[in-house]
Amino acid sequence: MNLVKEIYVITQNLPAEEKFGLISQIRRCAVSIPSNIAEGAGRNNVKEFIQFLGIASGSAYELETQLILLFGLNFKQEIEITPLTNELAEIQKMIYSFKTKLNNG
Repeated sequence: MNLVKEIYVITQNLPAEEKFGLISQIRRCAVSIPSNIAEGAGRNNVKEFIQFLGIASGSAYELETQLILLFGLNFKQEIEITPLTNELAEIQKMIYSFKTKLNNG
């Protein structure tokens, strides 16, 4: 959830014309990660939990792509994006590891 807060901060000063485009998409992806983990944890079924972790993982990779786009479109500098992509890489590893552990019983 800390990443979500950081995403909201970094997207605050993007161009206004991106409000309903890239800003909205980036924020939805970021919120989707912890939301899907929480929803999956609330299910009483390991298979469903694994499915929701997969959705969270997909959102994490989508968010990574969008952060790279911010740099590519010259909306943000690499120094602003790198800490977020590093944090996101750790989250991706944690989700993968957790999914693997649940799959193996």
